[in-house]
Amino acid sequence: MDLIPDPLRSWPGPRAAGAFPLDEETAVEAGPGTAGVARWLRTTVGAATGLPLPDAGTGDGDGSGSGSGSGDNLIVLGISPDLARDLGPEGYRLTVGADGVRLDGGSAAGVFWAAQTLRQLLGPDAFRAAPLGSHWSVPMTVIEDAPRFAWRGLMLDVARHFTPKDDILRWLDLLAAHKLNVFHFHLTDDQGWRVEIRSHPRLTEAGAWRARTKWGHRASEMWEEKPHGGYYTQDDIREIVAYAAARHITVVPEIEIPGHSQAAIAAYPELGNTDVIDTTSLAVWDTWGVNDNVLAPTDNTLRFYEDVFTEILALFPAVTSPFIHIGGDECPKDQWKASPAAQTRIRELGLAGEDELQSWFIRHFDRWLAARGRRLIGWDEILEGGSLSGAAADDDDGDGASGDGAGGDGASQDRGAGGAGAGGLTPGAAVSSWRGYAGGIAAARAGHDVVMCPEQHVYLDHRQAPGDDEPMPIGYVRTLEDVYRFEPVPPELTEEEAAHVLGTQANVWTEVMQDRSRVDYQAFPRLAAFAEVAWSALPAPGERDFADFEQRMAEHYRRLDALGVAYRPPGGPLPWQRRPGVPGRPVDGPPPRI
Repeated sequence: MDLIPDPLRSWPGPRAAGAFPLDEETAVEAGPGTAGVARWLRTTVGAATGLPLPDAGTGDGDGSGSGSGSGDNLIVLGISPDLARDLGPEGYRLTVGADGVRLDGGSAAGVFWAAQTLRQLLGPDAFRAAPLGSHWSVPMTVIEDAPRFAWRGLMLDVARHFTPKDDILRWLDLLAAHKLNVFHFHLTDDQGWRVEIRSHPRLTEAGAWRARTKWGHRASEMWEEKPHGGYYTQDDIREIVAYAAARHITVVPEIEIPGHSQAAIAAYPELGNTDVIDTTSLAVWDTWGVNDNVLAPTDNTLRFYEDVFTEILALFPAVTSPFIHIGGDECPKDQWKASPAAQTRIRELGLAGEDELQSWFIRHFDRWLAARGRRLIGWDEILEGGSLSGAAADDDDGDGASGDGAGGDGASQDRGAGGAGAGGLTPGAAVSSWRGYAGGIAAARAGHDVVMCPEQHVYLDHRQAPGDDEPMPIGYVRTLEDVYRFEPVPPELTEEEAAHVLGTQANVWTEVMQDRSRVDYQAFPRLAAFAEVAWSALPAPGERDFADFEQRMAEHYRRLDALGVAYRPPGGPLPWQRRPGVPGRPVDGPPPRI
């Protein structure tokens, strides 16, 4: 059947051979809770096949009650408590027999993933936007399937190079087609601020645009001498979140603090360390790397970002976005060391130094988010700085002005004696382990949930092959097979500790990806291999059948072709995909295990 991801198990349907035909009379019977899946089938599969897929008029699926279709020519959608018990809420059973197709799930999400499998069974042309033919059939089969991990994610950086809204919607469809269910939305960085914040409009008026852009790696002497930028209005964000929710995808917005913040400082210079540099001279950064211009640890900065996060929480409701990512990575301390104001704050809070100052900064928003029913997640540097105590633990902003300081909402009790986890984080805080496995191991052992996304394995901006043909080559060689053999759960963890691994995520940083075709090239086909790692119950890395995966990819390339994905061909880049003469930063040899 050449399915990707590979399902848990399958066997021949009621008839060992043959197929069930879909035609103009095939109707959809949507049981309780499955109306959204029925709508997706009609709009997406219906568009590709040209079939109307009308409502069968039974159940309460979409309430239209049209009564179309006959009892033996149906696609039946249903939620099964038994499946939820046996396979989990995202598990499903797909049954194709002589009387039609049945998609049962442990929840609406499970039914939706079953519908994705049905689309693959219909053939690559079912991934087109309009019909090429009129004959459609599904092979007689039974498939039972369920994901290995609850968190199966992709991080897309839209700050370094802006991705227009319609392309974000396209990415959500690509995630759904691969049964990936988390979209980590990297919205801010030194090079651009991409989300409208009405209380602070200059974040997008000034912070969303840069005058020019480095072409290639930061060591390159080449520039693209034209302005670059863009942002999402609040209505754009609401549309994206709703579109994701209809596809059972959680959106995790990321607002970077306290580093990677030059775009915000360029818009509002008072956010920077004004006693060290002239922050009014800063512009949105036009090159790449780690930036020394970080947020000042002042009450004004805290209030400003509380305003930002208040609007973010309204745009990303808890039901679809329980996690809020705050970055927390790559924060140089040089300006804080030189800043009299920062040093005064360190003394007032009784901190050991600048590392604990960053921990104090992160913990402020950890508590602030927890008090509002959200969970903080950050890059693995948020583990650093140690558990804070004394004044820093009792009143982390010095004056209690945020309303989450003196313990009135109970949040501060989370960090009493023995109440804090690694780095003084609240128990609900989670970690994105990016520098290797080590951060995730430390977090899991401290009782924090973890998303494994080690740079050495699943950073899809890293090059796919050695040699000069790879466009703007960055990092280690990570082939399709390398990604397929990635294992998210390190063997060092006990069974209890491993239970804290929520799942895994592939990350796409866009410094050297200027447009959609470049992002497509870096992400695919490796994202298909990653999707199987995240979903399927695979054996140990050395025992995985990569030859079988490659065989199934032959059909999957046809699906990607139908979707218009500009993937890297197995034989290497096409002429138009190369970028001769544009320097990258390749790293030789195998990546270390960290």
